[in-house]
Amino acid sequence: MISRMMVRVVTVAFALSLVAVACHEAEARAGGGRSFGSRGTRTYRPPTRTVDPAPASRPQPAPAVPQTFPQQRQGGSFLRSMAGGIVGGLLGGMLFRSLGFAGPGAGGVGLFDILLIGGILYLVYRFVASRRREAAATAGRAPDWSREEPVTPQQYRYGQPAESVPAAGADSGLAHVRQMDGSFSEEQFRQLAQDVFFRVQGAWTRRDLSSAREVLAPEMERALQGDVAELKARGQVNRLENIAVRQVELVEAWQEEGCDFITVRFLANLLDYTTDEEGRVLSGSDREPVKFEEFWTFTRPVGPNPWKLSAIQQA
Repeated sequence: MISRMMVRVVTVAFALSLVAVACHEAEARAGGGRSFGSRGTRTYRPPTRTVDPAPASRPQPAPAVPQTFPQQRQGGSFLRSMAGGIVGGLLGGMLFRSLGFAGPGAGGVGLFDILLIGGILYLVYRFVASRRREAAATAGRAPDWSREEPVTPQQYRYGQPAESVPAAGADSGLAHVRQMDGSFSEEQFRQLAQDVFFRVQGAWTRRDLSSAREVLAPEMERALQGDVAELKARGQVNRLENIAVRQVELVEAWQEEGCDFITVRFLANLLDYTTDEEGRVLSGSDREPVKFEEFWTFTRPVGPNPWKLSAIQQA
């Protein structure tokens, strides 16, 4: 009786660990590769993407999904709670029968137990597969990374200019910003956005937001601080190295309720991997760079006031 019960406990614990791994697999770079923060009334509207990294004039083969592409983590806490509830209920039910409370003849491992455990393992597989498919999806279609020219590291290193893309679609909003702040410059704002990008990524990998606190809106600081605390609790460090910004594009600019908003599209690549406290790699790769596209929104009170990062959204 006891040995059967131990087999059941070990089996269910293994299934639960797979669910936990699946839920944490996606955590990478600042913010865990998810969308969060506030864009005012546009919070739940996908940012405008004015530049297509793969021109329509070229034939577009179906893009391959790289295995190291960062995954999104939206809805992770709900999925963890749901998986924990299902597995917890299964564990309780199996222990209940193992101790003989379910009636005579109910102590063995039944077909129903086997089917439930198999079902959990199948759901874990489906969950991981779906997250990998979601990572390749973008607004419209996935970028054709395979057709881009190789990147020369010296060309895009921090401190040197990235490619500036015209702010098509944001002109009217930027005109309103300039009306209230005659010193506003699109080029200076690009440099500011890029500085904040590197600053936040550096604070994230150090698990210390003190150096980036002054450029974060309160909601962003709370969210990132919660993620950092979670990494520390698990004894993990998300290491971001060799960050190269390929494009910086102002895609949206608007005003509402006395505040300016500007959304910037970043196209970048970096080494993104997670280690334990001793430096052993747990996930990701410390050799193969990953490419990603994110939209960062900055806000401030209308006029010549400091900008703060208020939202990060995935493509």
